[in-house]
Amino acid sequence: MGRKAAAEFFGTFWLVLGGCGSAVLSAAFPDVGIGLLGVALAFGLTVLTMAYSIGHISGCHLNPAVTVGLWAGGRFPARDIPAYVVAQVVGAIVAAFVLYFIASGQAGFEMGPTSLAVNGVDQQSPGGYSMQAGIVTEVVLTAFFLMIIMGSTHTSAPAGFAPIAIGLGLTLIHLISIPVTNTSVNPARSTGPALIVGGEALRQLWIFWVAPIAGGALGGFVYRWLSPDQVAKPSIEGSPV
Repeated sequence: MGRKAAAEFFGTFWLVLGGCGSAVLSAAFPDVGIGLLGVALAFGLTVLTMAYSIGHISGCHLNPAVTVGLWAGGRFPARDIPAYVVAQVVGAIVAAFVLYFIASGQAGFEMGPTSLAVNGVDQQSPGGYSMQAGIVTEVVLTAFFLMIIMGSTHTSAPAGFAPIAIGLGLTLIHLISIPVTNTSVNPARSTGPALIVGGEALRQLWIFWVAPIAGGALGGFVYRWLSPDQVAKPSIEGSPV
């Protein structure tokens, strides 16, 4: 379990540094900013690259909602959930501190209520969307993310392509929901930046634990019902990729 947890730590670190880092450091850069499409692609690329790198070690969950969803779908043992979630959250927090250190090295940097790509609703939402809209978005998109993960890692799915499907699925999710909540679908990803920014971002953090985990469990249960004979590709116990 030690190596699996370490892999989850490094993988989640990469997801937060790469995804949130692209939003903080590159999205609004004068003349060559990567914009919403670039940020969405960056998040997808972090998962894709880590899936090929550590999928054979830990399964490359990188996300408490994915870990819980895979348990709900019969793909992951309950006894391993705490170790995975702790590793994911710690990795996200460390990455957020590294990102803050880098960002604060720019002249004139000031920490604001929406800095470090925090997630939020109402006044914290990039598009001013309500809490109800944000919760529904996070539940539905996380549920579909789990269905993508479980379907693409089924033994009947084309071999070797699961990381691509999962990475592109996460890219699509960000294209849909960045304007709504700045896209969480991942409680660990939300926790790191919120702990540093504090204030309203921290007060709203519960939304980005409850909604993604509920969505992940829903997606896992639904896919298990859709495909009762579903089996993950052979690698390690509970591994989606």
